[in-house]
Amino acid sequence: MNKKICALITDRLIEEMEKGVIPWDKPWTGVGAVSHTTGKPYSLLNQLILGCAGEWVTMNQIKAEKGHLKKGSKGSPVVFWKQVTTSLTDENGEQTEKIVPMLRYYTVFNVEDCENIKVKYPPELQKHANPVSEAEDIITAYVEREGVKLIRDNLSDEAFYSPSRDAIVIPKIEQFPNEALYYSTAFHEMAHSTGHKTRLDRFACGSGAAAFGSDDYSKEELIAELGAANLVAHVGIETKASFRNSAAYLQSWMRVLKNDPTMIISAAGKAEKAVNYILGDALCIPCLAILYANRG
Repeated sequence: MNKKICALITDRLIEEMEKGVIPWDKPWTGVGAVSHTTGKPYSLLNQLILGCAGEWVTMNQIKAEKGHLKKGSKGSPVVFWKQVTTSLTDENGEQTEKIVPMLRYYTVFNVEDCENIKVKYPPELQKHANPVSEAEDIITAYVEREGVKLIRDNLSDEAFYSPSRDAIVIPKIEQFPNEALYYSTAFHEMAHSTGHKTRLDRFACGSGAAAFGSDDYSKEELIAELGAANLVAHVGIETKASFRNSAAYLQSWMRVLKNDPTMIISAAGKAEKAVNYILGDALCIPCLAILYANRG
């Protein structure tokens, strides 16, 4: 993985967090960033990087449409994976070719920062008749399809996923200050459950959970956080300020990302897989495979 690109992306997210902003926790619902050429949403990772809805365009596209940037406008990187053929030499001196994915990036600009460039895809706010009902439908469909044991009708002081029991435990909804936090918690634990060996097989230690405080634990927590945030947005539940806006929460994730600049790249891709798995491979507007974020 290209360490320079990873550092570039991580530094950009940390800069937002230093302003008190959690890139993956948006207190509203709506549309995300889309390609000016295709109208398709960018990947989860690129949504985090861009941090702003609207159409985004490359400099070549601006020139092709005879537009130009407004004074002081700044671009933003978006990443994509490119298949590259490399030559490897074995111990006998013989060369073989191998195709490996390499992380690359290019720069895009928001159409709002351009002149003589018209918006092709006006944003349409996705309406949700009953966000809570949609959330319940997703939970029910997932646990029934996967056979996950869901325990949520008992008073509890903790929420967790047990890989050994393949069980999700969350407190009763009445124990939460609002519905948004309840469903965010439920989706968080559901995202963890996708890592089970019978599903996406994400846990490094087989069927067990990673040790608290380890790199694997931090990465898995980030996967679940990203997954939950996207599922909440998918059903249209509006979130409010919570513990995620606290200084302690921000500082904890800044430390994690600074210690491992590659973590957000890996976690975002796995979070997308988790979300799509939960939805039964249904398309989630802000959640597309990373390879979807091409130059299109």
